[in-house]
Parts: sequence; C-alpha cells; structure tokens
Amino acid sequence: MKKRLLVGILSLTLLSLCACGDKKTDDNTNQSSPVSIEESIQSEPSVSVIEETKETEPSEAEEPVKEAFDETSVESFEVNSTDLKDGVWDTAITNTSNGSNVSPQLSWEEVEGADSYVVYMVDNSANFWLHWISKDVKDTELPQGWADAKEYVGPYPPSGTHEYQIYVIALKQPVSKVYGSFDKGNLMFEDNKYNCDTTDDGQAGNIVAIGTITGTYTAGE
Repeated sequence: MKKRLLVGILSLTLLSLCACGDKKTDDNTNQSSPVSIEESIQSEPSVSVIEETKETEPSEAEEPVKEAFDETSVESFEVNSTDLKDGVWDTAITNTSNGSNVSPQLSWEEVEGADSYVVYMVDNSANFWLHWISKDVKDTELPQGWADAKEYVGPYPPSGTHEYQIYVIALKQPVSKVYGSFDKGNLMFEDNKYNCDTTDDGQAGNIVAIGTITGTYTAGE
C-alpha cells in the first residue's frame, strides 16, 4: 500500500514538472518569436530621414533673388535733341502756361541688332515721375510732338529746378509691357527700368544698347 502511494506521488510530481517545462518552453518561444514585417518597417528610421531631406529643400516661394541688370554690360549710344540747349530743356516741351506740352525731338544712330526701342522720360528730382513711356518704337528720328497724350506729358514742376532724363533702350525683340506708371512717381524705377531685358517668353539678354540724354527745367521759365 505504501509503495503504491509513493509511486502515485512520484507520478504527480513528474507530471507537474513536465507541465512547467512545457509552459517555460512556450514562454521562451513567445519571447524569441521574430518581429513582424510591419513592426520592423515601423521601427526603421527611413521615414524620419526622408522628412528631414524635404525640410532642407527650398520651397516654391523661396525663389532666387534676381540680380539687377548691369547697364555697363551692354554698349551705349548717343542720343541728341534740338530741344535741349546748354543742358536746359526748351519750354515748348513743358505742360505749363508757357509750354506746348509736346514731346521733345530725339535722334540717334540705328543700333545694330536692335528690332525696336523703349523710350522713357523721368523726373529724377521728383520720385522718378514718368513723363514719357513709349515701347516698340521703330524710328530713330522722332520729331517734336511725336508721342501722343497717352504716352507723353510735359514737365510741370511746382517749384525749383528739376532734372529730366530720357532713356532710349535698344531691344532685340519688342516687349508687350514695360515698367512704370505713366504720369506718376515710381519709387522703384531705378531697380526696374531695365526689366525689358527679359523677353515676353522669359529669355534674358534682350537689351542690345542704352542711350540717355539729360537736361533741366526750372519752374516759371
């Protein structure tokens, strides 16, 4: 009887040890099971690397700053006017009680490689007030009164002596639009007067040569 009882106890002990061994094996198996592909991808640092690369790329709004046109990079030519004597503009070109409000006579030699010209007249003494804007000019001899009222208004300074400068810009191709607001001050004129160097289709290098002529007019003369 005692032998049978001892055998039974030993059997129960062995079964208990086997069960614990199986559970331990299962636990070890679970702990050593491979990580899923999805978990592996999520743990990869590639996403953060890509995001960092995107952050260092310039955005569309961060366009490179356009360099100012260097007028010394092209040829210059002489512009003449019979309405300029001893550095003073004739009263006839002014929009005053003594003037006729007619555009001044201009002439220059034809510029090789130029298809057309842009003409500006600006008051350097009054916030770059634009008195003359003509584009797609084909002639190189402009008689007095050549420009119409939509393109020219004569000087009319309220007081003092003002300096009026005319630019004649020779272009390879005509442009549909030139910078400036007619008969108004243009504070950014100095930075934008040569915008016609870029053609309508966005090609730079459109200016062939530049000519200027400058004179003064004093209010009341």
